[in-house]
Amino acid sequence: MADEDVATRAPESDAQEVSGIAGDTKPDQGAASMGEITKFNDIEVYITKPADYPHSPSKLLLLLTGGTGVHSTNNQLQADKYAGEGFLVVMPDQFAGDPAPTTTTSTGPAEQHPSIIEQVKLGVANVAKSFTIDMWLARHTPEKVLPILHRVITSVKEEFADAVANGGGIYAVGYCFGAKYVLLLGADLHADVAHGQRAPESDAEEGTLRQGPQIKCGAIAHGTQIMQQDMADVTVPMCVVAVEDDPLFPDRVRNEGLEAMKAKKLEHEFRVYPDVPHGFAVLGDYADGGIVEKQGQAFQQMLGWLKAH
Repeated sequence: MADEDVATRAPESDAQEVSGIAGDTKPDQGAASMGEITKFNDIEVYITKPADYPHSPSKLLLLLTGGTGVHSTNNQLQADKYAGEGFLVVMPDQFAGDPAPTTTTSTGPAEQHPSIIEQVKLGVANVAKSFTIDMWLARHTPEKVLPILHRVITSVKEEFADAVANGGGIYAVGYCFGAKYVLLLGADLHADVAHGQRAPESDAEEGTLRQGPQIKCGAIAHGTQIMQQDMADVTVPMCVVAVEDDPLFPDRVRNEGLEAMKAKKLEHEFRVYPDVPHGFAVLGDYADGGIVEKQGQAFQQMLGWLKAH
C-alpha cells in the first residue's frame, strides 16, 4: 500500500521550485488506498479496480503520476477515485524505483522574516535542491521512461484484455511529469522514439517507420517539460487542464500547442484555472476552499472527458 513518507505537506511551495517537480499534501486523516502494488514485466504498478469488477465490465485507465510516483498516498487515492467511477486503473512506476527527491522546505517563524544570513542560507539550499532535481530529471528522459511504459502496456493488454476491449483501447490521464507522456503515448511517433531509442526532438533518419498512438483518448493536468511539438504530434482526443500563469507549463507553449490541435481539427477540450498552484488537480488536503473546489472541478472535467470517449 501507500508509503505515507512520500507525501509532503505543501504542494503550493513545491510547485514554485524552478525544477518543476510538484509535491503532495498529506491525505485526510484515516484515508487509506483501496488497491495494491504488484509487478507487470518486473515493473511496479498500483492496481485499483471498481468494486464490481469483473462481474461488471470496466474500461482500462493508465494513470501517469507526477514525480512522487506510485507509493504516494495521494496518487493512490487519486487512482482510487477513477476506480470508483468504473475504471480499472493501472498506475505504473515510471521512475524504476527512483521517485523525485523531496523538495519541500520547512516554513517556521525564522523563514517568515529571515535575516540576511538566513536568506543566504536559504538561497544556497534552494540552489542545492534545484541541482538535485535537475540531476533526477536527467535520469528520467523519454528514452528511459517510454520503454517502461511500453512494457507495462504490453502486459496490461494481456492481463486485462477484457477491460481494454470493453473500452475499445486504453484511456490515459497524466499529472505534472506524467502529462508529457500521455501526450507522447497519444502521438504518431517514429518507432525508434516510441521505444526509447532516440530522443523525440532529434532528427529521424529517412525511411524510419512510425508507430501509431498507444492510447485512444487522454486527459492531462498541469504538465511539466511539455514542448509545443508534444501537443502538435497528438492524434487522439485530448483534454488539457492548465494553471493560469504557470511557469512550468508556459502560456506560449500551451497556446501554440492548442493552435496546432485546432489546425489539425483534433478533438480537444482546454481549460485554464486561475488562482490555483501548479499541482492543484492532484488529490490533497488544501486549507484553501477555493483550491479544493477547483480541484473537484478539474477531476470532473477530466472524468467527463474520459466517459464521453
